[in-house]
Amino acid sequence: TLWSIRWVTDYFIKAHPQPNVLWGQVGDGQSDHYCWQRAEDMTTSRTAYKLDQYHPGSDLAGETAAAFAAPSLAFKPYNSSYSTILLSHAKELFSFADKYRGLYTDSIPNAKAFYMSSGYSDELLWAVAWLHRATGDQYYLKYTIDNAGYMGGTGWGMKEFSWDNKYAGVQVLLSKVLLEGKGGPYTSTLKQYQMKADYFACACLKKNGGYNIQTTPGGLMYVREWNNLQYSSAAAFLLAVYSDHLSAANAKLNCPDGSVQPQALLDFARSQADYILGKNRQGMSYLVGYGPKYPIRVHHRGASVPSIFVQRSSVSCVQGFDSWYRRSQADPNVIYGALVGGPDQNDNYSDDRTNYEQSEPTLSGTAPLVGLFAKLSVGSYGGGYSKPYQTTKQQATSYKATPTTYTPKQSGAPIEFLHSITANWMAGNTRYYRHKVIIKNSSQKQISDLKLKIEDLSGPIWGLIPTGQKNTYQLPRWQKILRAEQTHDFVYVQGGPQAKVSVLSYY
Repeated sequence: TLWSIRWVTDYFIKAHPQPNVLWGQVGDGQSDHYCWQRAEDMTTSRTAYKLDQYHPGSDLAGETAAAFAAPSLAFKPYNSSYSTILLSHAKELFSFADKYRGLYTDSIPNAKAFYMSSGYSDELLWAVAWLHRATGDQYYLKYTIDNAGYMGGTGWGMKEFSWDNKYAGVQVLLSKVLLEGKGGPYTSTLKQYQMKADYFACACLKKNGGYNIQTTPGGLMYVREWNNLQYSSAAAFLLAVYSDHLSAANAKLNCPDGSVQPQALLDFARSQADYILGKNRQGMSYLVGYGPKYPIRVHHRGASVPSIFVQRSSVSCVQGFDSWYRRSQADPNVIYGALVGGPDQNDNYSDDRTNYEQSEPTLSGTAPLVGLFAKLSVGSYGGGYSKPYQTTKQQATSYKATPTTYTPKQSGAPIEFLHSITANWMAGNTRYYRHKVIIKNSSQKQISDLKLKIEDLSGPIWGLIPTGQKNTYQLPRWQKILRAEQTHDFVYVQGGPQAKVSVLSYY
């Protein structure tokens, strides 16, 4: 799971080469829509558009800051160096978004016809709420309090949660602070945030004094005609999260139409997942590739145009429309795991490639659904899960943090690694980090001839001696023995996250 997340965060790192620069779009939406081709065949413009202090985009920069801060929490127990890198990008991007304010669609006008932004206040609050969650820094919490009314965080009661509207997410995230009893002097304002979170949740359960969401006859949350499932999947995910927060605090949801147990939120979220997977009037799974019946004419270029290994030639811009877009046959390629736009307000679905309002898949719909499935999966199997991301799970410090340690279980060695980043700097377009690792003999006996395996090392290293074997290092000659509780430090510099350090052998 973490490697999948990192595939995205590595891309975001490349898109943020300087504190006040964020590359926000690649390609031209207009010219792309004139062609029906696989990505591999595309010949349309690949122009890249960036945000900077002269071309601000607080909404996009704020959203990306949140997208750095959230995974920094996921990586922290496994690769704290990478976690620290993500957090530094999150802080820089929030500062950029806050200092140079503006809509990204004013700076990248090409995006207006496709992803028009309705405002950036919610994204600034979203970014800062995640930064508080990731750091615990009261500065970020105070920002949400000082700007609660001005930015609409305590003013807007929402009935949707989406790529363009983060208010409900902000309100649920800050409710967690209150429910954990950490509101302190900000308790009264946090209660106002929670009132709006309750408004959203109660509206979804239709217990909001008449101000409720609309549902189809089959029970699906219905917000808009175009790609409705992105809204129902996002809402269901958020309700599952809020259910967790309420349950952990042994609290109920207080609605105008009566109090509700947290389980009711999870039950509604599950009903949306069940509907999406086939428990509906059509008997159709709207997750492509899942179940006996699912959409087979998806509005997706890569799915509808055959591979060059089958076609034996590339498909031209107009040829794609003539030969593949309008054909009634099923897609030659199955886009497994894609969530299509879904049925209309009466539960009707037309499996037609040209019916893009219903048959187009989106990341904004699929992504929250993955989160919801993760929650429901954990609930189904008793909450147990494994953590296979990194064989040697090195816990480490971030700046000014108290070091944590880990004893590699697979080797049986009484060795602890305390890994920290002690400096970082820019050289050209690359950010370099000085990594410091403290090796500690945590046993009551001395050890000798310690050999370490160090993978993903791309820069110079000091304090260890290479053995001549690939990725294998040993302590210097003057430090052949580590007495009980004794430590030895080594340092390396590279433009990226920490190397993987593990014990090979010792005596």
